Amino acid sequence: MARYTDPVCKLCRNEGAKLFLKGSRCYTTKCAIERRRYGPGQHGQARKKHSEYALQLREKQKVRRTYGLLEKQFAAYYKVASAQKKVPTGLKILQLCEARLDNLVHKSGMVPSRAQGRQLIAHGHFTVDGKKVYSPSIQLKPGQVVSVAENSKKLIKGIIEANPAPLAPNWISADLDSLKTSIIQAPPREELDGTIKEALIVEYYSRR
Repeated sequence: MARYTDPVCKLCRNEGAKLFLKGSRCYTTKCAIERRRYGPGQHGQARKKHSEYALQLREKQKVRRTYGLLEKQFAAYYKVASAQKKVPTGLKILQLCEARLDNLVHKSGMVPSRAQGRQLIAHGHFTVDGKKVYSPSIQLKPGQVVSVAENSKKLIKGIIEANPAPLAPNWISADLDSLKTSIIQAPPREELDGTIKEALIVEYYSRR
């Protein structure tokens, strides 16, 4: 499977925003954005005037990299979101990203980053409704219970103790004592990242 193997802090600096790709390190002064608030490379500090297309592209890349998605995966989410009419397309894209299994185990506080969540899921440390799963991209529905496999509880508890996490958002039910979590409802827009301009993402894909 294709995956990004270069330093992830370069992605944050390239987007000019914290993408929280390094877990607890992102909350300290060691964060790359805190130390160097400009892009990587010899032209990183040059002033750039972005075109309308460039702004749309950068917003799409920022969100895609935040959730650790490949372009094909992210474009598929847009296709699904644009086909339904109940929820604004931009919000639906974000809801699909938030409903991923790797995102839920991260937001619940069980793992400090989505990348670590993907690794642990791929190694069979989590179950959904009692069945062991290996795919981080599983789309979860409200009421489905994500648990830690019995043989993995000591490992996950050690990770939680070493990386205290912020409280889970209101749309998630998380019990770190029993190592279980689930989605209560689709996240409303006000409980998602307010810095994301999802309309730019919709405009980007609409013009293709």
